[in-house]
Amino acid sequence: MITDENLLIKGLTKGDEDAFKTLVDDFKDRVYNTSLGFVHNPQDAEDISQEVFIEIFESVKGFEGKAKLSTWIYRITVTKSLDFIRSRKRKKRFAFFTSLFDDSDKLIHDPPDFTHPGIEIEKQEQASILFKAMSKLPENQKIAYTLNKIEGLSYSEICEVMNISLSSVESLIHRAKNNLRKLLENYYNK
Repeated sequence: MITDENLLIKGLTKGDEDAFKTLVDDFKDRVYNTSLGFVHNPQDAEDISQEVFIEIFESVKGFEGKAKLSTWIYRITVTKSLDFIRSRKRKKRFAFFTSLFDDSDKLIHDPPDFTHPGIEIEKQEQASILFKAMSKLPENQKIAYTLNKIEGLSYSEICEVMNISLSSVESLIHRAKNNLRKLLENYYNK
């Protein structure tokens, strides 16, 4: 078992299978949960997690060590998750336009509710509503809010992951909270 980050990185750059297994064991839950926080679908989060680890394996030689390994992995996970969402939106638009010419009058619907492993069963319905509201946030607000509130990263860690200043992170999270308050106002005022 490799415990030192520098030894782990050296092992990864040499293609050491034990180093890669250690990396996967150490980060699989964080990568999956972060991805799930963005895509809201367990199967998609698993696929993205695999893509993240493939990307790490293929590009670890380019890792310069300017940030912590975990920060680099979060960056890759966020990027892969957002790329997936963009791709899904393009496919939905294409499916919508092609369905205009289809014989069936079925409406394209939103993805089904999902469950996040970090949320208690009793709170799953509320979490589902929150995640739907979060999906409507501007991209940078969604990233900062997800990393802070769902993944538990500190503001300084979010600065590193997003490569922005502390004041920018504070502002993004503040605006995300305000926007979520507005989006969820009707739900809580019933």
